[in-house]
Amino acid sequence: MQKTLRRSVVMATTPTIASFLFLFICAQWITNTVCHAASQEQAHPPQKKLSVLGTDWGSSSRHARRRAEEALPLNKMSEDNRLAIQKSLQATTLYRRLPIELFTCDSELLAFSLDKPEAIVDIWRLLEISKLSLDPTGPHEWKLSDGYGTVGQLQLAYRERRQHGGMLVFQGSGAYTGPLSPKNLTGGCVLMVRYREAEPMVDGRLRQAIQIDAFLNMDGIGLEIVTRTLQPLIARSAAANLHEICLFMSSLSDAATVNPHGVATLAGRLTQTSEADRKILATIVKTVGERQEIQQSRSHHLADNAKNVSADQVSVELASRWLQSDELDHFPK
Repeated sequence: MQKTLRRSVVMATTPTIASFLFLFICAQWITNTVCHAASQEQAHPPQKKLSVLGTDWGSSSRHARRRAEEALPLNKMSEDNRLAIQKSLQATTLYRRLPIELFTCDSELLAFSLDKPEAIVDIWRLLEISKLSLDPTGPHEWKLSDGYGTVGQLQLAYRERRQHGGMLVFQGSGAYTGPLSPKNLTGGCVLMVRYREAEPMVDGRLRQAIQIDAFLNMDGIGLEIVTRTLQPLIARSAAANLHEICLFMSSLSDAATVNPHGVATLAGRLTQTSEADRKILATIVKTVGERQEIQQSRSHHLADNAKNVSADQVSVELASRWLQSDELDHFPK
């Protein structure tokens, strides 16, 4: 029997800054698998919780870029961040507005994941669905490695929270060494992440909308490689990455709704997340579950009886889209 090709939350073939560039949506939500795995037909198609990724990879038009630059709240940033972002914008090699993603997710859970992307990456590590490492180096600063040749630094330059959404602006720098480029590539990026509550689903589930504007600037030889060779790959893989990350957040939110105790136990197993953040995540997922107890009108695919679903089974359900069946066998049942 032919083995099902592996999907991953992030794509290994995405070069240089794009590996962390479009991953942090998590935002970060800042990449790790081969895109062909995501494009191949699977033996067991996943349940459709998001719209199927189509041919809309976003836009690089001058109009979109101008609108994005106008939306950047430079006058509200610190002087250091404003000057650094302005310098990066002036040297932009590639601009990309990713398509808007609509997905079911609890608002508090989404806000937490954007504030603490390292916790979501820690869950991916625990579930073995990504090689990405994302480690805090200070308040709102991270270092990262995707396991495929990309390393970098990222920091939050601006954050704005609104009643039903918000905005985050990241700036980063990094390098790529690997088979996609004959020489090492270095550069930087600016990411503007905007998110908001969308109209809920007919069954009452909360739905979110998220969009990323990305400005990538490459040094030296990277200018020619990216603009002439890798631009289509970056655009396609970035859109696919965002789609898969949103799908994971939707799955995590559903799991918290069905079995908050199991997801809270899973949060307690995270080893690269601070104890304080593990407790915050556990509190959020328990709150999600309490809302479900009040509304008991929805049915979910993760379990027929939430009380019988262990944290181990939650792990299997969350990882099942991105791992092959034999790779799931080692999870405790």
